[in-house]
Amino acid sequence: MRRLGRAWQVSLAVAVVMAISVSIISMVGANARGEDFGLTVEELLNTQSNELFGIKKPLNKPADAGDVVPREDATADERQLLAQGLKAQFIARNVAFLGDMIAFWPDDINYTHLIVCIEQERSGTTPEGNEGLNTAVQRVDVKTGGVETILHGMSRCDGIRTTQWGTVLATEEVEDGRAYEIVDPLNTTGHWIADRATGEIRDGIDSPNESTRVVQRQTLPTLRWEGLTILDTGVVYLGDELRPGDIALDVDGAAIYKFIPEMPHDCGAAQAVPDGQLCPNTIDALANSPLVAGRSYAYTASCQPRTDDSFPQYGQGCEIGEGAWVEVDQLTAPTDANARGATGYYRPEDLHADPTFGIFAHDPDAGVRFCWVNTGNKEAQNFGETVCMVDEDPDASATITDDRTGLVYLSNDGTDFAVAVANRFIEGDQRFNSYDNLAFQAHTGNLYIIEDHEFGEIFACLPDGKDRDNKTDGCVSILSITDSDAEPTGFIFDGTGRNAFYILQHGQQPTSLEDFRSNPVDGSTDDLIKITGFQKLERQNDDDDKEDTEGDKGE
Repeated sequence: MRRLGRAWQVSLAVAVVMAISVSIISMVGANARGEDFGLTVEELLNTQSNELFGIKKPLNKPADAGDVVPREDATADERQLLAQGLKAQFIARNVAFLGDMIAFWPDDINYTHLIVCIEQERSGTTPEGNEGLNTAVQRVDVKTGGVETILHGMSRCDGIRTTQWGTVLATEEVEDGRAYEIVDPLNTTGHWIADRATGEIRDGIDSPNESTRVVQRQTLPTLRWEGLTILDTGVVYLGDELRPGDIALDVDGAAIYKFIPEMPHDCGAAQAVPDGQLCPNTIDALANSPLVAGRSYAYTASCQPRTDDSFPQYGQGCEIGEGAWVEVDQLTAPTDANARGATGYYRPEDLHADPTFGIFAHDPDAGVRFCWVNTGNKEAQNFGETVCMVDEDPDASATITDDRTGLVYLSNDGTDFAVAVANRFIEGDQRFNSYDNLAFQAHTGNLYIIEDHEFGEIFACLPDGKDRDNKTDGCVSILSITDSDAEPTGFIFDGTGRNAFYILQHGQQPTSLEDFRSNPVDGSTDDLIKITGFQKLERQNDDDDKEDTEGDKGE
């Protein structure tokens, strides 16, 4: 199939503009009659959803008790309500209980497998009486649905990414959470963490043999890992899922961190390679990873601009705007962040880089933009938010010492502070709240936000346009789960932007869907679901005559 010509695209654009113009005229008339203008704008967003999101018709409301179909009897389509035109299919129904985030292998275009974090606590007793029988990382064959366990014995594996140099980084969401790097994940089966404290890993449960394919990366921060994104140099951005005041009253929430490798990876590419895709230069030994050594920093928002002598001026109330990166020790990162003025947020969860911005859009001077969700607390009417940050110099590695405090900060050149700018992008409300995961849709810049609550929904949100604010231009609901015991998690798009995957976590557990091979602790399982039917949205710089085959990849 060939792309339609530019003239057709112009005609479509004109038609959309005319439709919007007519709608705006109607809106003005409605407002003059005293009708709710905001609701009219929402209706316009829904009307134009096909052109804006590739979604024929969004959901008007979330699922409720009347939509519930028992998990054992449900088809894939019945496990959730879907926007018109979308379809669901089961990839696997026996992913181990508490499946969470997902990564593609070997990349997000030519993938054959999905690599899944399993958020079980370290539990279960091995045949020889040792701890750590629990499933931690699994691979799922996207064609056959076959599920195999790569690693046992982590504690609450949550964040997971495929690195651009050809490994998998899996991380733990606990107070002393560690990060583990895996090489050759299709041929690494049943490895076992014998001792989390020391990082001792064996090539099998109760095996005396040391693993050469899995390593604990003690150079990375020790904290409650969840969201992370990786640059092809080995720079890692991440969040710590800590609520303000949890440790003690008036202790800050979690910071946003940046890891700088001592020896950056040489990707061998002319342009930066986004998370989820492979560099021309990959590695075949863990000793060659850029994660072997490096330093960590936490973001500090400033109440004064970078041009002021008091920059960074930090304290309660400074949460957005220009800020700097203060150095922290990887073993005591949260404590250091709190003591050194890093900005605290309300439980940062998933985090991804925007593949349409800055270095990924061949504009290296713009830096890198990444977004994360702060989950909030619906019951306290703190509905959560999505914050986006632009790190102007992701490769900065020099340092500067603040004469006032003696604290060490990242610097562009050893003289000036390296600056990152954070701003709120989406704010929650009574219906759209408790944010947990997010995912950018390839080529469009649209950002999908996933809720963590009963009958949770997934919303598609537009990028910011040319209007006055710097927030999304609007969001629509595309999915709501129909299992009141479950939550949607791990939602991710492949590189075409037309296929998405997610896990229905901790839902109903019928005996017929137990699998003690997948989950040796108690046999409980989760569903891994694929969503298709997203209409193709044209890229900004498409060639008129380029073959359009991307929509069929991953099918």
